[in-house]
Amino acid sequence: MSDEKTKILFVCMGNICRSPTAEGAFESQVNKRGMGDLFEIDSAGTHAYHVGEQPDSRSQFSAAKYQVDLSSQRARQVHESDFYYYDYIFAMDESNLSNMQNICPKDQQFKLSLMLDNIPNNQTKSVPDPYFEGRFDEVFEMLNRASNFLLDSLMKKA
Repeated sequence: MSDEKTKILFVCMGNICRSPTAEGAFESQVNKRGMGDLFEIDSAGTHAYHVGEQPDSRSQFSAAKYQVDLSSQRARQVHESDFYYYDYIFAMDESNLSNMQNICPKDQQFKLSLMLDNIPNNQTKSVPDPYFEGRFDEVFEMLNRASNFLLDSLMKKA
């Protein structure tokens, strides 16, 4: 990798469950490998429902079981400048990917993809939204696994 940090943004709808979990899981994977200085990691939502709020307490509780602390994160909404700033932007589901494709400048569309597409031979495209379903542990494990594959993939490109 070059001296410049690789900038990654994870996106879901409200930025309080899935995308902060993805941010925390990926950051944890990066730090375990001693590569924290190589990445800039953030998360955002396609909607402004929860701007300024901490991640859902259930997401924080689930992540804490894996020694991942989400408490310093604050929800924010995706901004047009994000499409220019970040190198990779990962949506948690097809709906949010579609929302971003609708607002992303055409010359930046190549940065957008689904987070679960990082898992080889994975048939599931969308991370389930645990807000109403309560599948927080399953979501953490899914995103942690995808983060591991994502980091491996990025290292191969370096």
